[in-house]
Amino acid sequence: MKSRGFTLIEVLVALVIVAIGLAALMITISSTARTSGFLRDKTLAQWIALNRISEVRLNLAKAGQNTDTGQVNFANRTWHYDTRYFDTSIATMKRIVVRVYGGDAKTKGNPLAESTGFVGTSLGTPGGSNVDWTLVSSVPAGAAAGSGSNTTIGNQTATPGTGATAPTTGPTTTAPTTPPATPPTSTPTP
Repeated sequence: MKSRGFTLIEVLVALVIVAIGLAALMITISSTARTSGFLRDKTLAQWIALNRISEVRLNLAKAGQNTDTGQVNFANRTWHYDTRYFDTSIATMKRIVVRVYGGDAKTKGNPLAESTGFVGTSLGTPGGSNVDWTLVSSVPAGAAAGSGSNTTIGNQTATPGTGATAPTTGPTTTAPTTPPATPPTSTPTP
């Protein structure tokens, strides 16, 4: 009886195929980790930029300058930002552009995030809106805007398409609508 086994060539070919597969897998895993780290850094930089815009809005003393830079420690890392102020077509309003970079101010490179905001007296104060956002306006299903159907919420009636609400005199109830009945269809059996 002759016993048959793997030859050296067959074992080497199998090892080469396994090595190529493992190398491709490692490249994919490292690429995923690198992308995940970049997205984390980009998200943190975006938060820093939005925080910086909020700081500028709260402290209007620096709004007269054209640029200002700074450094901040956030998420156990050092970041630096560049804030620039631009005039707009409205004299009492400025556009703010904040760019955030990874590392300290000596680090060069492309910004990880950039955010734009506005500051000035032409903007309304936060919470200064005269709209009552607790009243929800909705158009019932099947009613087109401007069709004249009214929606009653609380003690106000809204007419779609007009943007106006009028107080009602008392509680309003709305009867449920039912779709028109359609005759059942049947197929003749041969």
